[in-house]
Amino acid sequence: MAYDLITMGRIGVDLYPLQTGVPLAQVSSFGKFLGGSAANVAIAAARLGRHTAVITRTGDDPFGAYLHEALRGFGVDDRWVTPVPGLPTPVTFCEVFPPDDFPLYFYRQPKAPDLEIDAHELDLDAIREARAFWVTGTGLSEEPSRTATLAALAHRAKSGITVFDLDWRPTLWNDPARTDPDAARPFYAEALRHATVAVGNLDEVEVATGLREPHAAARALLAAGVETAVVKQGPKGVLAVNSGGEAAEVPPLPVTVLNGLGAGDAFGGSLCHGLLEGWSLETTVRHANAAGAIVASRLECSSAMPTRDEVAAALDAGAVL
Repeated sequence: MAYDLITMGRIGVDLYPLQTGVPLAQVSSFGKFLGGSAANVAIAAARLGRHTAVITRTGDDPFGAYLHEALRGFGVDDRWVTPVPGLPTPVTFCEVFPPDDFPLYFYRQPKAPDLEIDAHELDLDAIREARAFWVTGTGLSEEPSRTATLAALAHRAKSGITVFDLDWRPTLWNDPARTDPDAARPFYAEALRHATVAVGNLDEVEVATGLREPHAAARALLAAGVETAVVKQGPKGVLAVNSGGEAAEVPPLPVTVLNGLGAGDAFGGSLCHGLLEGWSLETTVRHANAAGAIVASRLECSSAMPTRDEVAAALDAGAVL
């Protein structure tokens, strides 16, 4: 049976402080959670009832074993999650200073296993047959992941819904892109040629297009080859436009933020759900905003992904209560 959604990219272990508003040096206890954008998006969609899988790699270590168990527990198929001998499973720490300061500390040395995804390992038929496929900008940051990501996109050839999460994290790139985003732009342009949907915040659309003004950047993303552009504008909400002339600009759902990390992944899983349902852009974005707001009200990411009933309750209430 074809998957509703296959994601490809980053996975790791999130170690989040159980004390908020405390510098990392003074934190005394942590919670362990599955993390990584590709894995979180697959989990978010699975919580909404979708049949999902993730393509990624872990270390051959206890943390890698934990990630397999966690994925299965969330109902995500882990058949394409394989170990890389000699590389540790990545660990990410964060600090939690609500409402808008959540520094991340990535431990992905000497190299993250999820950047060792090789094009020759891919089940290209399954990728092409999936109703939706999701890749990230981080997947373009280093070989062999870059070639594998572009090969998967090219083989899919825009069949179904193909989402490129612009996902700009300069600390995960090598120079010159780490210090000069223009160096990453050609790889983004190639991925956009094969995608049907692009989604990113203002920093990310600027890396992809050279433009920061939301409407201009959205038009540039459409011109680059996608059919739908989604630009997240922070407190101003989300702008979504498509090549058919449909447009929506939706404000965020009111929420008391505890931890903003993971909200974008909840948004992404819900975005795929709405696109698969064939909803209007406005309905899709409102649902995705609500999913993201719910996760922002919680400490964790993967285990915080909301169910359909939770999203419906937030939409009915007009806020996350």
